[in-house]
Amino acid sequence: MSNLSANWNYPNSILAGAGRISELAETCKKLKMKAPLLITDPGLVVLPMIGAAVNDCNDSGLRCGLFSNIQGNPTGQNVEDGVVAYKKGEHDGVIAFGGGSALDAAKAVALMVGQNAPLWDFEDVGDNWTRVNEAGVAPIVAIPTTAGTGSEVGRASVITDVDNQVKRIIFHPLMLPSVVILDPKLTLGLPAHITAATGMDALSHNLEALCSPFYHPMAEGIAIEGIRLVKEYLPRAVANGQDIEARTQMLVASSMGATAFQKGLGGMHAIAHSLGALYGAHHGLLNAILMPYVLKANRVEIEERIERLSRYLNLADSSFNGFMKWVLDMREKLDIPHSLSMIDIDEKEAILIGKMSAIDPSAGGNPITFSPEQYSQIFIAAVNGQLS
Repeated sequence: MSNLSANWNYPNSILAGAGRISELAETCKKLKMKAPLLITDPGLVVLPMIGAAVNDCNDSGLRCGLFSNIQGNPTGQNVEDGVVAYKKGEHDGVIAFGGGSALDAAKAVALMVGQNAPLWDFEDVGDNWTRVNEAGVAPIVAIPTTAGTGSEVGRASVITDVDNQVKRIIFHPLMLPSVVILDPKLTLGLPAHITAATGMDALSHNLEALCSPFYHPMAEGIAIEGIRLVKEYLPRAVANGQDIEARTQMLVASSMGATAFQKGLGGMHAIAHSLGALYGAHHGLLNAILMPYVLKANRVEIEERIERLSRYLNLADSSFNGFMKWVLDMREKLDIPHSLSMIDIDEKEAILIGKMSAIDPSAGGNPITFSPEQYSQIFIAAVNGQLS
């Protein structure tokens, strides 16, 4: 195994390597923080890594606070509560520490601490982002503990609007964390099923970015290599959670996916966002289940690039069908359910899900502009496990 510890500066400043969490306090100080608020989720807050991070910061002369009132799919109320905690503690920066939910919530808190308008005014629609008081946005250090969403390199957060049962994307360029610490040691305790679901989320980001019809050659190149890393290292990370090399490469593949999807996402995410808002199911798992059904629906537009990808991945069968077989075999090896019905989602909301998916922002990057009825049909196929 080569030395996998390095720094790079794209799309933001990234410190990658085992043990790099030891540089957290120093990193905060470089960003002129004196009193950061560490934001994480209820599952992580009880683990030693969080207490150690807070103690290290405090021992280094920082006054580090802690906030963890976040749901699996963070809500507008979670963000508001975080803003209250930030102001009450007189904090001056945010440490976003955890999986995608914690990172998304923390980035939204960092945005909102300096705003007077409500959160939904900054939804990623039109030029809403220009309403932001940029001077009020708090600096962010991001520390992912899962390899999936890539939120640490993103300029947006997905937040659930509970009143309207919809997921909304909140966007501003300053939501991009100033520094990211990719430390694989923080992911070693992740259970195999979460490693699998989050890893498939990273695959979905890279894959949908590759298939998006927009012109962005840099993102396309990143996506292709991100997919190769998932192919090589996700099965290893699931089989042996202590595999530091696999954990490192999956953190990188996750960051690459979220960098690549500047090019666009697509139908997997459009449906997954809708299902997440309605059912609260795990986002990565939803993308993993939906993946082959959306690929099949897009086949006529993506076949050539999927074949090119298959050759890069050195698959035994480089045809579209060969790639689909690899996806299905990978899911089976990782114990990903084949259908939505296996996670207790049925057809009864098919019409609503079709309508929601068609207007989801991710749908704009799909290779084909599906109608609500077509999204409903893809969803029904995924409920019933029908790929033939």
